[in-house]
Amino acid sequence: MAKIRVLLVDDNVSFRQRMGRLLGLQPDLEVAGEAADGLEAIERVR
Repeated sequence: MAKIRVLLVDDNVSFRQRMGRLLGLQPDLEVAGEAADGLEAIERVR
């Protein structure tokens, strides 16, 4: 089964880092990237 790719979006860097570590423990999830806000997230998805 393919992993679910996740883009973390939050303006708090330490929260993104902690959430990324937590999500990284899940075998069916892959953190594909991070963004600080919605505009940056849209740019990263393109």
